[in-house]
Amino acid sequence: MIRFEQVSVRYEGAERPTLSGVDLTVPEGELVLLVGPSGVGKSTLLGAVSGLVPHFTGGTLSGRVTVDGRDTRTHKPRELADLVGTVGQDPLSHFVTDTVEDELAYGMESLGLAPDVMRRRVEETLDLLGLAELRDRPIATLSGGQQQRVAIGSVLTPHPKVLVLDEPTSALDPAAAEDVLAVLQRLVHDLGTTVLMAEHRLERVVQYADRVVLLPSPGAAPVMGAPADIMAVSPVRPPVVALGRLAGWEPLPLSVRDARRRAADLRERLASVQPPAPEPLTAPPLAPVAPSPVRRGVLDRLLGRGARTAAEPEPAADATARVERLGVRRGRVEALRRVTLTVAPGETVALMGRNGAGKSTLLATLVGMVEPTSGTVLVGGRTPHRTQPREMVRRVGLVPQEPRDLLYADSVAAECAAADSDAGAAPGSCRALVSELLPDVPDDTHPRDLSEGQRLALALAVVLTARPPLLLLDEPTRGLDYAAKARLVTVLGGLAARGHAIVLATHDVELAAELAHRVVILADGEVVADGETRQVVVSSPAFAPQTSKILAPQKWLTVAQVRAALGDPS
Repeated sequence: MIRFEQVSVRYEGAERPTLSGVDLTVPEGELVLLVGPSGVGKSTLLGAVSGLVPHFTGGTLSGRVTVDGRDTRTHKPRELADLVGTVGQDPLSHFVTDTVEDELAYGMESLGLAPDVMRRRVEETLDLLGLAELRDRPIATLSGGQQQRVAIGSVLTPHPKVLVLDEPTSALDPAAAEDVLAVLQRLVHDLGTTVLMAEHRLERVVQYADRVVLLPSPGAAPVMGAPADIMAVSPVRPPVVALGRLAGWEPLPLSVRDARRRAADLRERLASVQPPAPEPLTAPPLAPVAPSPVRRGVLDRLLGRGARTAAEPEPAADATARVERLGVRRGRVEALRRVTLTVAPGETVALMGRNGAGKSTLLATLVGMVEPTSGTVLVGGRTPHRTQPREMVRRVGLVPQEPRDLLYADSVAAECAAADSDAGAAPGSCRALVSELLPDVPDDTHPRDLSEGQRLALALAVVLTARPPLLLLDEPTRGLDYAAKARLVTVLGGLAARGHAIVLATHDVELAAELAHRVVILADGEVVADGETRQVVVSSPAFAPQTSKILAPQKWLTVAQVRAALGDPS
């Protein structure tokens, strides 16, 4: 169905090609998973299938890519629209209408399908993706995960033969991700649809793949094979595979079910060892620093407020966030109800829950972007929505779901230099953080040319340079591979050890298991669970990490804990 013949892609000004020597065939009616570290060219390879590369992105494509016999060099994306459905990493860039139902119908209208066919397919897609209750909602009012499902639905309704998906589950909660993957599997098995998907959260998808394509490094030729064979040599691997390699299981398991069948001996070896207890929180918070007018202007735009010039008081040492019976109503939607939450200095809290549960709204309220309808919010002794942005930025830093909201310079080096200046930090501080989170990003790269994961790392480094006592992150691992996530855990763990309070809104159960002291689960705007990570996630089928599921009833959370217990030095 999809054929790459000695394909290379080089962008203008790049020292080396992003893709080189790609020669492979994706058969009809298979789900093929594309894996590899961040920045190796996965999105470029997907774009070559839909024609976006090079017709939209620019650059030079050599070789030949054909989809069902159509050459993407001579067929522009609109001429492939009836054949290829594409969802990129940023769902907002796909939307052309205002409401969910209109967006689902738009692609079919463009292809001239009959109204009765359109109506039937819209209803089918609403049911398939659990969007029926949102059909009349403005897309702008949806959560990031809900928008992701709408974007996927909008390319399903025209019934393309090929689906190209870039990080399709990155913004979805575990249950919604399973629903979407079940739909994709049904399309593959029942309708013969060909699915080519790039995904970093391999723990969710690798067991569904018929084949895996590994891009090991930028410009390196891809390797294609059976999932277990590729996972045995891949530098990126899910916890279930990492645990299988640690235990020496052959062949490597790809699902929790496969691993549990082999885990009896491992559970027996671990029976006499207690999982490590959470570390105590004793470190005092670092003193925050004041940003320059340039970065304050960015925050002003993010908060939708005009610049102000009132004198700024000295920074408060208390970085604790306190929320009491918080309620937030956004139009007809009651986003938060009676939420009570306290975050202490040095504590890392993971906010979890279904898409639309209120996690992003709670973060926005803590930073002052949203005014409470009822209840109280205090951050560093201030009420966020009543405090000037330039004063709040000294107490709290937010990395939003869309990191481009924080980026305005024309190169990584310029962005880092501005962050250092804004924070009063030593020159090179921000750049060192970028290198720690995601190595090998050239200084002269424009932020818009970075992958989603690289852009997130840059935005996170910009915020961390100012050392905010309270750090808020909304889906911080979206677009990050396992190595980048491990580096993020190291950086955030170090900040927490030095007294920073961290609140993460995340669907990444593995991140919560690795990093969080506490997990707070929201449902329909209310707190339904709040407790120590191990106690909350192990008892939850939806939010338990893979290691917990495999080794239950023992309460292990991560492969690293198991490796340490076994005395494995690797």
